[in-house]
Amino acid sequence: MQAWVDTVWDCEFIDIEPLDSAIEDEIKEAPEVFRKVYKQLLPYSSDDDCTQSVWTVLGENEVSVKSLVAVLACFVLGAKAKSPSFEQRRHSLQAASLYLLLLKIPGSVANKVFHQILFDTCLEIILKCWPQSSGKKRKKDSVKSSQGDPKSGKRSKSQRKASEEMDIDEDEEEEEEEEVYFSAQDLLKLREDVVALVRTLLRLLEKFSLRDKPQSADSCVRIFTELTNFEPVVGELSFTEKRDVDRLESVPELAYRGLWLLCSSNHGEGNECRRRVFHRLLYVILMMRKEERAKPYLLAPSQTVFKARDQAVLFISRIVEEQTEATLPLLRILLQHMCHQMVEKAEYRASGAQAVGKLMEKMPCHDYAAFVKWLYNYSQNNRVVFRMFALDVARVLLGLDEREADQSLSPELGVYLSHRFLVRNIVYGRRSDISPTVRGHALHCLAQCLELPSHNATKWIHELFSSSSSSTTGTHTLMETGRSEQTLKRTEMAQKTALTFRTIELSKYKSLAGATRRSGDGTGDSDNTTSLEYQETMALFKQRVSDPKPNVRKSALETIMSLLKHGVIPCSPENLAILSERCRDPAVSVKKKAMQCLMDLLTALSDSSEVQEAWLRGVVPAVIDSESSVQEKALECLDDIILTHIKSRANYRHDNTSQKMAWDLLALICDKCQDLGRYFSKAFSVWARQQKFSAAFVNSLIWHTESERAPAAWLLLAKVAGCSSKLNYSTILEAWDRTVSSPVVSVATTCHILAVIGDIAADINDDTKSRIVADLMGWLKGFSMPLEVISSSVEALFCLGQSQDTKDTVAFLNQFCGELVSLCEEYLSSVLLSERGAENLNEELLVKYLYTLGVASLHCPAKVQKRVFLLVQSILTSSEQTGSEEGAELPASQPLSQFKSSSMPTVVRAHAVITLGKLCLQHEELMVRYLPAFARELEVGRELAVRSNVVVVLCDLCVRYPNTLTRYIPNISACLRDAEPLIREQTLIMLTNLLQEEFVKWKGSLFYRFAAALVDPDPSVADLCEYCLVDLLLKKNPLMFSQHFIECIFHFNSYEKHKKYNKFPQTESEKNKFSLKGQMNQGKRFRIYRFLLKNFTDEQRFNITTRISQDILACFVDSELPLDAEGAELLADVFDVLSLKEIKLTAMSGPAPGDDPPEDEMAVAKAVLQKKLVSQVQKKNFVENVIPMVIALKNMLEEHRSPVLKHLMAYLQVTMQDYRTEVKELFAADEQLAAEVEFNLKVFEKQKEQEQQELAQQLSNFTLSPRPKGSAAASPAAGVGGKPGFATPVPPRSVQRPSKNCEPSDMLRRRTFAGMLTPVGRRGSQSVISSASSKGAFDGRAISTPQESINEVTFGEQVSAIHYEGAAGGQDLPGDASVLHLMSPEHQAPAPRQWNVESPVVRKSKKRQL
Repeated sequence: MQAWVDTVWDCEFIDIEPLDSAIEDEIKEAPEVFRKVYKQLLPYSSDDDCTQSVWTVLGENEVSVKSLVAVLACFVLGAKAKSPSFEQRRHSLQAASLYLLLLKIPGSVANKVFHQILFDTCLEIILKCWPQSSGKKRKKDSVKSSQGDPKSGKRSKSQRKASEEMDIDEDEEEEEEEEVYFSAQDLLKLREDVVALVRTLLRLLEKFSLRDKPQSADSCVRIFTELTNFEPVVGELSFTEKRDVDRLESVPELAYRGLWLLCSSNHGEGNECRRRVFHRLLYVILMMRKEERAKPYLLAPSQTVFKARDQAVLFISRIVEEQTEATLPLLRILLQHMCHQMVEKAEYRASGAQAVGKLMEKMPCHDYAAFVKWLYNYSQNNRVVFRMFALDVARVLLGLDEREADQSLSPELGVYLSHRFLVRNIVYGRRSDISPTVRGHALHCLAQCLELPSHNATKWIHELFSSSSSSTTGTHTLMETGRSEQTLKRTEMAQKTALTFRTIELSKYKSLAGATRRSGDGTGDSDNTTSLEYQETMALFKQRVSDPKPNVRKSALETIMSLLKHGVIPCSPENLAILSERCRDPAVSVKKKAMQCLMDLLTALSDSSEVQEAWLRGVVPAVIDSESSVQEKALECLDDIILTHIKSRANYRHDNTSQKMAWDLLALICDKCQDLGRYFSKAFSVWARQQKFSAAFVNSLIWHTESERAPAAWLLLAKVAGCSSKLNYSTILEAWDRTVSSPVVSVATTCHILAVIGDIAADINDDTKSRIVADLMGWLKGFSMPLEVISSSVEALFCLGQSQDTKDTVAFLNQFCGELVSLCEEYLSSVLLSERGAENLNEELLVKYLYTLGVASLHCPAKVQKRVFLLVQSILTSSEQTGSEEGAELPASQPLSQFKSSSMPTVVRAHAVITLGKLCLQHEELMVRYLPAFARELEVGRELAVRSNVVVVLCDLCVRYPNTLTRYIPNISACLRDAEPLIREQTLIMLTNLLQEEFVKWKGSLFYRFAAALVDPDPSVADLCEYCLVDLLLKKNPLMFSQHFIECIFHFNSYEKHKKYNKFPQTESEKNKFSLKGQMNQGKRFRIYRFLLKNFTDEQRFNITTRISQDILACFVDSELPLDAEGAELLADVFDVLSLKEIKLTAMSGPAPGDDPPEDEMAVAKAVLQKKLVSQVQKKNFVENVIPMVIALKNMLEEHRSPVLKHLMAYLQVTMQDYRTEVKELFAADEQLAAEVEFNLKVFEKQKEQEQQELAQQLSNFTLSPRPKGSAAASPAAGVGGKPGFATPVPPRSVQRPSKNCEPSDMLRRRTFAGMLTPVGRRGSQSVISSASSKGAFDGRAISTPQESINEVTFGEQVSAIHYEGAAGGQDLPGDASVLHLMSPEHQAPAPRQWNVESPVVRKSKKRQL
């Protein structure tokens, strides 16, 4: 036995041999043996001096302490066996309690009872013995973090990969450990043993110091932290009263008592004990689990996890209250690490921000202000998640009461206490962040700040949009401290330092602060330097509403809605239109968000007619959206706001806000928003199919027609009357009788009543029908009603005449509609054929006759004679057009001249076009004869209304006679270059509809005329063209752009010498209209090229490069196309197109500008692998198809000394950036070309290095100097930044603004011919750098000094001053050295310097000769 004991002690209680089975069985035979021994030893653990020492008793009974500890250790370690049984777990817990009790007994130190490994083992078995604390359970409760390593910023693997790994881990663990099941009674007994063990540990810690045992102290903190989430707690834990340990029932209560004990100085020097506790609770607050020597991982959100987090925050708050001075430094460190280890998931960020806010409430003013200052620097870190979490924390702090500075607080920190600083510098300061995620979140936080109960946040947001914001006190000190604090170093902190629980110095992290301070957007301190103009702020939000990223647009909409809702900005039509227009956003999520914002705004401001109109214009058109989910959302909104609140007489309440708002909206549709009636009808057609309208609902509408809500009620009744058969017809007929007798009824209401009459016509008896028909004919033959009523009357007449027998219906229509046609024919004859008929012309009456003729003829085509056609067509023949100007080219379609020329008013001619179009719909033979008249009108007509109606008629005829109208598509598409924007826009819309329905095909020049509309002088037409091409037509034909791209190059250069391209027939006038040939139109051509390429897929980009090489370059190489002036222009365009960044594969160019850089290791590795594979394929294509053509063309261009050579070299220079080390290999067939490309690349790299040095020097000399109030901007810097505020010029755009970072290839593209001369998009304003601040930045080389052969010299975008330091001979020039001294024009210029330049090929040939 003694040998076994010695072995156990020698093995340090790690790997011990089992106890003798006889002794073990003898111990286990006694029931509750460990409990009995525990009770017997418990009295000896007290501090009573009269108690006999247990060590003496053990010695008298010859019980060795080492043997006792060894036996207890044997049972304690039994729980660490594989799949321990229920008895083993209980014995282990009880033996551990007994060992800890021995440690508490006075004299245990002298008897060497304590052993660190055994002590730690007793702690570990608490979790080991409890079945729900197994590793498998923990893995199930955890989730993979989107940011697996918070220190390195690398994300974890994808969710799918994570789930696969989790399944593998669980399978392995199931193989290793068999499942052990416990009954409820077993679990209760195990819990009793766990509670007893923890209580014993707490009593031990009250007396037993761990000051010299840091590892054991760490183990205690770790175990207690794990136990805080051991079981749910009923109610809230109270840390204010210190109850006896025996009165604490729940395990979390006991665990927090243990942590409280470990926070005392009895268990560590200084703050070390508290540091351990705070460090462990950090992960509880962050909802993570931190296992020993492992990275923390996230726990799945649950009520248990949230409860544990709240308890940890409450506990730390209590500790800070009790030990304020000692814990404040640790609290600041805890908050910093919470920020530093935050993950990107929104739920965890929101939870962490709330915890930070609660803990910051415990800080005094000085520490609070210091942490806000730290948070401001943290908000400018280069990691996206940091900047987003800073916004979350700022939003939480704005919900707290604003603190007032006390006398002890320095003015330097006092400014950080104000909510104004949080709003302007942190929340609003991130509005132009380079990351779209942060930009969107900043706007989202700004919107949420307006919903906070605190009035301070709303007040400062109001200040952002006020026309004059006064600067607060302490501005100057804030700027000074900001500048010193924001001078951040660019070296990364070592990972080991970041992992320790110490203060995080942001000055050792890469930060956006410097760039933010220098940004032209003026965020941060510049906001306090000067006031913000309302127009500038609104312009920024409008820019965010049009942001390329949908999430940013959604956040911007939410912010604008909140600003309108709380009265920060006025509910003007312009501001409300922002929300309405976004209901037609390309992104589905943005459409839904815009509708939801309008819903929220309407709910808050239900009495505002402007808001109601904006709601209608945003939601109602969405019922015909191409996305079904958007349609459903719009129908849901209409149902909730309007239909639900249409009540019957018994349920209607005049004071009900919702009912009043519903009728107000309907009244707007009847008045200001009548143009929305078509979309409203679509909604009711959908609801009718869903059988949404009952007879009771329709009868309630009939009751409302007798009240002041009659117009709106008739509107609804016109939509739903046909959905129900059991109606109160008497009320409708009475309303009709009142309408006939009283001409006071409005036009819209009359049309709605007529629509209802048409719907119920089938259920009306014959006598009533006859009476109504007589009334209608009386109206129509009087020709005194408005045009809208005429159309509705004819439609009602058609409904009244319908019967089951088709012959009866035709006879009815021929009788009544034929009578109307005859009356119209007689009147037109009297006006047009009589000698003096046109002298007393009644223009309004003639229009009504023409309109009636058009609508009536559609129902009785047999009654329309040829004479009617001739009468109507004669109106279109005017004296102005027959007498064309001398020398003018005659149109292709000659006019019909069987009538004498007339000079009818424009409005009459416009209606005549519509009437003639309606006549042609029913008579195909006559339609063919009169089509030239329409075409003639498009070519030589001058009236806007006439030409506009001709376009509508021809497009309608395309639907009826698509084959016949095919030859007139060029005449219609020629209107895309009409002088009037209205006609161009209407033509674009009509042709798009025809193309969508495939009544018209992409034949001839139609596509290129569409593409030419992309550069329309009217921006609204150009934007509409983009929408039609990308969102409507490209979805139907994804290959459309790539199929027409090469011919676009030929067409827009007006090049017709190719045997295949640009061979469709066009007149000279059409060619001149759509020609984009020449240098002056190069910008327009490249805008079209870029637009098309931007919407290519990578496969299409790859293929188009090959096709350009084969179809264009090869033709010049094979001399199929001559290299004349036109050919040179075409070839220059081709090389400039190949140099565009839009033609580069996305896999090669990396993420788009403004996208968040990938932080996931797998994503980065995948992108690198993809780029490598694509590069190999592209390289093969480049070698096989492009290089041979380029070499041959280079030789040809050199022979002809063509200026196109510089375009070819610029293309090679751009392309070879991807193959920098393989130039000689790729151009092995032409060593001279390889050497020239190599030389050009080296020159470019040298220029790039010089530019970076110049930029760095300029930024290092950059200083902030506030401009005096009221002074005018003395430099273009104010125009660059968008806000006044600095007298010194602003450097080039920084990362604060979402700008495109120029890669080397992009900089090369700007040097190409197209890049220098093509105004595609807005270039940044040139920044003027003062000569004093950047002296010597150009190394004494003037901009005009040639570095290489340059044909056209232009000033760079970032160069605005020429500096010269000393002459070549070392002579000092008088005056300031930063001044460039120029020679007087009177003096003779010196002889030009002889440049001794040799190409590498010549130098190499000379060496060979030697």
